[in-house]
Parts: sequence; C-alpha cells; structure tokens
Amino acid sequence: MQREVGSLPLAPALRAKLVAAGFQTAQELLETGPCGLSKELGISKEEALEALQVVRQDCHGDAARTAGGSGTTRKCTALELLEEEQAQGFIITFCSALDNILGGGVQLTKITEICGAPGVGKTQLCMQLAVDVQIPECFGGVAGEAVFIDTEGSFMVDRVVDIATACVQHCQLIAEAHQEEDHLKALETFSLESILSHIYYFRCRDYIELLAQVYLLPDFLSEHSKVRLVVVDGIAFPFRHDFEDLSLRTRLLNGLAQQLIIIANDHKSAVVLTNQMTTRIGQNQSTLVPALGESWGHAATVRLIFHWDNSQRADLWRMILEARRNEDDPSKNSWQRCTNHRVRRSQPYRITLHLMASEMCSLQLSLKMQKILK
Repeated sequence: MQREVGSLPLAPALRAKLVAAGFQTAQELLETGPCGLSKELGISKEEALEALQVVRQDCHGDAARTAGGSGTTRKCTALELLEEEQAQGFIITFCSALDNILGGGVQLTKITEICGAPGVGKTQLCMQLAVDVQIPECFGGVAGEAVFIDTEGSFMVDRVVDIATACVQHCQLIAEAHQEEDHLKALETFSLESILSHIYYFRCRDYIELLAQVYLLPDFLSEHSKVRLVVVDGIAFPFRHDFEDLSLRTRLLNGLAQQLIIIANDHKSAVVLTNQMTTRIGQNQSTLVPALGESWGHAATVRLIFHWDNSQRADLWRMILEARRNEDDPSKNSWQRCTNHRVRRSQPYRITLHLMASEMCSLQLSLKMQKILK
C-alpha cells in the first residue's frame, strides 16, 4: 500500500496529475475514493474508478479482476461494488422529497417501476426524468441522454418543451446565485434545443415491436454512449390483450425483464418503466394492484406506486385553471412555474415505495407529503 504513485501501472498523463495533486502513495489514492479522486484530478468518475481498481489489483496481486475467458465469472468484493454504485450517481429531480425517498434520485444500473391509476402522473414523471438526466454534473446531474420508448402514444412534446424550459431557467437561477465559472460554462450548451435533441423517441405499437426494440437497443446504446436513461412507457399495455396463452406472456415478460437488467448494468443506465393498475378480487374486498402479476413484480429494483388522495383530481384541475388565468401576471403564476418544472400539488398524492430486496420479501415505505418543498 506504500507503493509510490510514480511506479503504478497507470497512464503517464494520469500519474503526472496524481503527482501534481500531491498524491505520493497508493494508500492515499485508495483512501480518497472515486468521487474525491474525480474532483481532485478533474477526471470523470468512471476514469477515477477504473484507476482505483487498477491500483488495488496491482497492490494486492488480484489476478481474478482481469478479464479471463468467455466463461469466466466476474469476481469482486463488496467494497468494490459500493465504490461502483457511489461513482455512478443518480438522476436528480430537484424535488427534494422524491429524491430523498429514492436515496438521492433515480439510481443508475437499476430498474425503477412507476405504477398508478390513469392520469396520476406516470408519463409526466418519465418526461421530467428524460430532461433531468441531461442536467450538467456541476448542478448535481449526470449530463446524459435519454431513450423514450412509447407504447401508449402518450408522449407530449409540448409538455417536454415546458419542462425543459423551466429546467434551464432553474439552473440559470442557481448559476446566478452562486456565480461559479463551471455553472456558467455548462449553461452555454444546456439549452432547450440541446435537451430535445438528446431525447431519442421510439414508438412501439404492439408487444412484438416492443420486444424487438428492447433486444436491438444495446446496439443503439453502443453508438450513443452518453445515454443514461431508458424509459418504457408503459410496459403493461402491449401485453394486456391478444394473449390466449398466459404462460407464453409470462415467458416473454421474464425475457424482457432480463434484457432490461442487462441493459441497465452493461450501459450504466437507469431503466424506468410505467405500469398500469388492475383490480384484485379478494374474499371480502377488492384492491388495486400493479398489473402483469406477481412474477413481474420482482423484476424492478424500486417500485413507486402513486395514489390519489380523496378528491385530489378535482383540486389539481382547479389549480391548473387558476394558473392559466394568471399567465399575464408572472407574480401570481406560482403554480404554473411549479408545474412547468416539477409535478407538485398543494396536498400531494401519496407515494408508496417498494424496495425489492429479493423474490421472497419486500420492504414497503410510505410517504405522504403535506407541503411543497422548494
């Protein structure tokens, strides 16, 4: 661990940066971690993580970390997995309540499923994430691109324009408040046109087109290496009709889930799915549950379930109308600014979060937000 930085098997340019930053031994590098090393050297988190893995392998003589034959199973430690997750980051939403309950935002390399009744805001959140994934790193984002696979025809480009415009304005306010050079530089390329040009839209009209698109997606992602978000809106619609053989449907869904997991891991992307709700009839009552059955419920790492609270739908409609009446007076137009930027209500709907720990159990957390967080 006391090996000098100059003797490490790293690129000469990287060794020079390490020496210039004051690093002397391999131990100092490993204690810094990928995030700290990225900031110290001005390199990406992925480059920092790769450098640390090379250093650890060289110091410990861990030959199993190198790529072996085609049948070799990748071996790593829990510490290395933790460092990988910390280096990958999250897609932030600028909604502190939602980011907090998700542990910082929508996590890369994981599958997040958004469930809820029609009109509750599933597609709205997906369109928002397609914009949020492009937020520059200096603002806390991942500076990525998005793939949006639409099976229901609910993608509204006008709404995306509203969200993107408000997101740019919000970042401009942050830059004006902090007056940091990297913020101002990032805003030179973070514009409405840039955001729209980096959302890749695919329309799939049946389950055959959806399966074909998902299985061909790795080739597209290899050509567009900056993609950090894949949205499928919605996953249930193509599979809820024209299926007489339910066992075939289950096999197709399991294969689809496995392919999405591979995409999320191999391309360091977040996969976000929307799912409809269906009625489960019990002995004494009926309940709304996510569609596609129990086996599908274990496909996602995180499941968000949105519920309406009482007559919240009517309250939402009144607030939108009020905002439209105040368009001529920006000082009275607070709801319009919020809705253009984020999905917010005066008494927001309840969010139920399921963390799928294994196929045998799940941890359910409920959050009922009572006020708007800036």
